Amino acid sequence: MTALPEKDPVTGKYPEPAEGEPVVHANAGAPKADGAVRVATVNVNGIRASHRKGMREWFAGRGVDVLTLQEVRAPADVTAQLVREIVGEDWDEVHLADAVAAAKGRAGVAIASRFPLGEVRTGIADADGYFDDAGRWIEADLRLPDGSPLTVVSAYVHSGEVDTPKQVDKYRFLDEMVRRLSELAAGEGHALVTGDLNVGHTELDIKNWKGNVKKAGFLPEERAYFDRFFGELGFTDVHRALAGPVPGPYTWWSMRGKAFDNDAGWRIDYHMATAGLAERATTAVVDRAPSWGTRFSDHAPLVVDYQF
Repeated sequence: MTALPEKDPVTGKYPEPAEGEPVVHANAGAPKADGAVRVATVNVNGIRASHRKGMREWFAGRGVDVLTLQEVRAPADVTAQLVREIVGEDWDEVHLADAVAAAKGRAGVAIASRFPLGEVRTGIADADGYFDDAGRWIEADLRLPDGSPLTVVSAYVHSGEVDTPKQVDKYRFLDEMVRRLSELAAGEGHALVTGDLNVGHTELDIKNWKGNVKKAGFLPEERAYFDRFFGELGFTDVHRALAGPVPGPYTWWSMRGKAFDNDAGWRIDYHMATAGLAERATTAVVDRAPSWGTRFSDHAPLVVDYQF
């Protein structure tokens, strides 16, 4: 495995790789314990672009068992081809499920697994089918190494925009999430909801929270849904539980200005697990690229190990 380059002693940053040189992330080669299931989630900001910018190099040797993707923005055949190229020889088989948005070039979510998938459900199953073809929710059932059932969700919540129909749709989707998470929590097996949920839950989740209290992504009304997810519905914010009460670690940085270099980010990508699964979580890592120029997306993968 390629060794991690040394940081510059003055800037504290990793050097930009030379043209054609592989990108090495800070989590490269992180050990995985025997019996652990490693689940990674990432908004790829277009799978064609992320593939071109080095997602394959990121994935290589990571030991990921389940990969959930958001904002895929590609038809099913293209997604299938690129996912197989991304996982490469790391997996003997690729089991893939995806939900393509009806709006071309928008949204799209997917679940890729080295374990066989059972039943797959696309859409959040709202009563009137409003979100059926939105490409924002997909569920897949699988069996864990100990034989217990797990439902994995890849979700992509609307970014929203205050006082516009986009925000109305966001609240409508969050309402449906309350309903569906309640159903998943009442099920017999484990449930894991992953993805880009486009809300920072607390002040620790946004570097500049004071400047965003009236903006979509940090509105009190949005954050109240997450109070319910992690309160009455019984889900655990796995990343926060393992990281503790520290700023971030952030998972998204604006492409504008020096947000990435200054770590002025947002923590809006999640693993939300039912209690029994959350108890098995051992490590959570934001696999941040070594530099702005080596990112394959404006989001960093959130990688969590669950011990079985």
